[in-house]
Amino acid sequence: MTGLLDAFSEPSFQKVLGKCVEDGPANLILDLSKIDFIDSSGLGALVQLVKKAQTAGGSLQIVTNPRVTQTVKLVRLEKFLSLQPSLDEAKENVRKK
Repeated sequence: MTGLLDAFSEPSFQKVLGKCVEDGPANLILDLSKIDFIDSSGLGALVQLVKKAQTAGGSLQIVTNPRVTQTVKLVRLEKFLSLQPSLDEAKENVRKK
């Protein structure tokens, strides 16, 4: 299954994931490897979630695919968003924290 993270889906995405960041463990992994498209609203939501996790003393590792990575790199957010090419690498980064 594939999906979009755009202006239409962003409010629900933000609500659900914001709650996970608030209530969940300090370090989270978000798997976006099946996302086909992300727009500026989706990127903004990711930035807000990362900031929220950092404020809470944690981190958010984001597993992505080449298509999403390319979009994120266009706006130079790849390091801030802690993009990971695989779930295994994201897990390893969480273990190091």
